[in-house]
Amino acid sequence: MKIKTILVSQPEPKMENSPYSRLIEKEKVKVDFVPFIHVEAVNAKEVRQQKIDLKNYTAIILTSRNSVDHFFRIAEEMRFKVPDSMKYFCQSEAVAYYLQKYVVYRKRKIYVGKRNFVELIPLFKKYKEEKFLLPSSDVLKSIVPDTLNELEVDWTRGIFYKTVISDLSNLRDVSYDVLVFFSPSGIESLLKNFPDFEQKETRIAVFGNSTVDAATNAGLRIDIKAPTPETPSMTMALQKYITVANKK
Repeated sequence: MKIKTILVSQPEPKMENSPYSRLIEKEKVKVDFVPFIHVEAVNAKEVRQQKIDLKNYTAIILTSRNSVDHFFRIAEEMRFKVPDSMKYFCQSEAVAYYLQKYVVYRKRKIYVGKRNFVELIPLFKKYKEEKFLLPSSDVLKSIVPDTLNELEVDWTRGIFYKTVISDLSNLRDVSYDVLVFFSPSGIESLLKNFPDFEQKETRIAVFGNSTVDAATNAGLRIDIKAPTPETPSMTMALQKYITVANKK
């Protein structure tokens, strides 16, 4: 079957001329963006109940844009003025760049990994004397606590926001040729919203090993997978698959 329609289980990219825009133009496919999960804030009172006092920390570990937003939101709710001396350890350049929304980049101590959390290990080793705070969702990849515990750094996790399954009832009578997932939570949302879901001819595209595992455990057939050496991004993986499928 040819690919004509794709549903991406994430918000639509805000940037102009995104890789998806180029995919749509080149392959003449329809791509819809519907978040299968969304984030809800945890209030300052709930954070205090976790016995977290922001003044006790000298460094913040930021793994996503959400962690940036919610750290500064909680700081504001707690009327905590983040000191200029605070160190920021960002999982990727994208997260570090986003941090500029809240701080003057050149005047702060910001340390950046390339993309994966483990790439921060040399920096954690270098600054082992810091007291680290990890603002996170209630859902956290095991690689994060495992890495920090193995390094024996002084760190505390704070749940500053929660990952919540979105209501997708408006999609019940809509079908797509490809469903694209980026997290186990997305797979969970599909099955909770549509417990009677039957894959049939629908192609499933997944990004990342944890999403692969979740889809496999759910009994889904994985047709498109990223990242791979040949296709490091999801749009590249989709492009490769569609080129072959639509030639038949």
